[in-house]
Amino acid sequence: MPHHVNRRLAGQLAMIAVGMVMLSFAAVPLYRLFCQVTGFGGTPMIATTASENVSPRAITVTFVANTDPNLPWKFTPDQASATVHVGENRLISYLAENQSGADVSGMATYNVTPHAAGRYFNKVQCFCFERQTLNANQKVHMPVSFFIDPAILDDPELRDLTNITLSYTFFNVESANTL
Repeated sequence: MPHHVNRRLAGQLAMIAVGMVMLSFAAVPLYRLFCQVTGFGGTPMIATTASENVSPRAITVTFVANTDPNLPWKFTPDQASATVHVGENRLISYLAENQSGADVSGMATYNVTPHAAGRYFNKVQCFCFERQTLNANQKVHMPVSFFIDPAILDDPELRDLTNITLSYTFFNVESANTL
């Protein structure tokens, strides 16, 4: 092969490699955005305002909290569950406590089960996907404001739904950055 053909091929392969690296960095934020827009995988929708239509139908929302073993925090919901009318805005909170003698940063991910309910579970305010830093031995209450979209009442798949679980998992930001 002529020398200029090898250089051109090497340049094309380098461009492909650079493009693949760029896509790998964009994959997580793009996937997160896709899930938030569509409710895919039980990801709750993000709303800027609460619903104005409140239904007499009520659903029990159970709150779950998990922490990665690399995060020295105690993380619990302030209440185990709440009965919420469809369309009603509800404010609850979780308690996070840094049990170490040093400042530690964490970030929470969340999901909703059953997954089909994720597209109707709207969070107005949440601490998720934002870096949270707790000082040594600090305790904080982290609020979550949410409502269940009244459109859930028209979904035949969820007609008999009586319980939704909102689950958060906190991860250590420093150990996640070293992977």
